[in-house]
Amino acid sequence: MQNFNHLITTRPHEVRQVLISDLHLSPEEPALVQAFLALLDDCLALPELKCLFILGDWFEVWLGDDFYLSLSDEERQIHWLTPLIVKLKRLRVAGCEILVMHGNRDFLLGQPFCNLFGGELIYEPYTLTVGQQNYRLEHGDALCIDDKKYQFFRKIMRNRLTQWYLLNKSLEKRLAIADNMRQKSQQNNANKAAYIMDVNESAVIQAVKDSDALLHGHTHRPDIHPISNDKIRYVLGDWRLLNSGTRQPKVSAVIGAVTANVGEDIIADSAEFGLFEFKILV
Repeated sequence: MQNFNHLITTRPHEVRQVLISDLHLSPEEPALVQAFLALLDDCLALPELKCLFILGDWFEVWLGDDFYLSLSDEERQIHWLTPLIVKLKRLRVAGCEILVMHGNRDFLLGQPFCNLFGGELIYEPYTLTVGQQNYRLEHGDALCIDDKKYQFFRKIMRNRLTQWYLLNKSLEKRLAIADNMRQKSQQNNANKAAYIMDVNESAVIQAVKDSDALLHGHTHRPDIHPISNDKIRYVLGDWRLLNSGTRQPKVSAVIGAVTANVGEDIIADSAEFGLFEFKILV
């Protein structure tokens, strides 16, 4: 695993796509918000960047697009989401696509919010072609089939009728429901064995059978895992605040990047995917 910052300083023309996951942004964690803004600044400095993927759990909780869209102009001016939208719009105007996938925390995120910065909501599984290989992209929670309680909950929450029901509740009611679900999730996870909250090997093999590689987040266990038949599973990392409470707090994440030689397209043989460590002082 390499350092992402050297791509910015020594190989900026080679970066074609950036892939991130599990930022869990919220107003309660301003350092993570600042780190994301710093990454967007890095992306704006990459002259050949074609796409930014956000593969789920962009936000710690998402109560519905109307949470932001219903705000007045004055309220938006001071809202913590507005600087993100402004910078994402700059990135889109610069020619970089912004593709957003649902996670288990922000499954109520909709296309209307993405329209604010010219983004596109995508659905799993999503196929990304890198060189001559097809990468299957997903958030990763659907692979954790040993956690049967969660999978039952996921099935209910991803149902359109359930989402319609939630979105027709007041924002206050939705906030109370979200807080209650988060507390129950924390209690349940505290009593679960570690393997239950990780991906299931058979689920991984099934998911990657028609692809050359699998890329996901969710588990907060960044790594590169070989799979049978020369296939690979890449796991993106969550965004973590290090040295909290010190004079120089730092945010660290493991992200993905597609690189290609200058003048080559991402579908050329020379295109490669790799995991990189992104660190920023906040």
